[in-house]
Amino acid sequence: MNITAALLVIGDEILSGRTKDRNIGTLADFLTMLGIALREVRVVPDEESEIISAINALRLRYTYLFTTGGIGPTHDDITAESVAKAFGVSIDHDPRAIAMLRERYSAEDLNEARLRMARIPQGADLIPNALSKAPGFMLENVIVMAGVPSIMQVMLDAVAPRLARGAVLHSVSLEAGNLPEGIYARGLGEVAKANPGVAIGSYPSFRNGVFRNQIVLRSRDEAALEGARLAVEALLASLKADEAPL
Repeated sequence: MNITAALLVIGDEILSGRTKDRNIGTLADFLTMLGIALREVRVVPDEESEIISAINALRLRYTYLFTTGGIGPTHDDITAESVAKAFGVSIDHDPRAIAMLRERYSAEDLNEARLRMARIPQGADLIPNALSKAPGFMLENVIVMAGVPSIMQVMLDAVAPRLARGAVLHSVSLEAGNLPEGIYARGLGEVAKANPGVAIGSYPSFRNGVFRNQIVLRSRDEAALEGARLAVEALLASLKADEAPL
């Protein structure tokens, strides 16, 4: 089963560079372990029309849409309201969410601003938050989470049992050494063409003053992955032999 996902990162602070996103890599690793392919990431500002447009585009295209950011207590935290409008449902203070917040805040401390974190679209299921208690929520295939990385992580752990799982993506990394990409590019393209079920990428790096290339192969079919690995290894061996000094 091909299970796919997208991530919608919401926040002016991400686009301005003030906050460096750490959630994309965390989510990618998390979904890979579940056999869910993260296919797209978008970043939008704290603008209702932009959020609604992205939600409606991505939730129809992928099995799941994850969002991060915009569910706090301040005026610019408008994700919950935007999700409700995207689905055409009402939004109000949810008694379940209020009960969760009361585990952390006294009746006096649960002010109007903090109660904003209990505004949940009609029909949504809550996602518990073991750290700060303010919940995320899941409405159909849209999973709404906090932008704070530690809180996003506990929400991911909480929502994991609800997610469908696909075949696990396997990967193999092969060192091309100091062979330039231009030397093996044509041969690698031929291997990729002959192995359509395997994603093959070439990744150059420069570490400790040494230039190296690494070739990474990924597939959900272990037999196909092994066949492609052998083909790439044979290609590299032949090219290294040609490059060897006489």
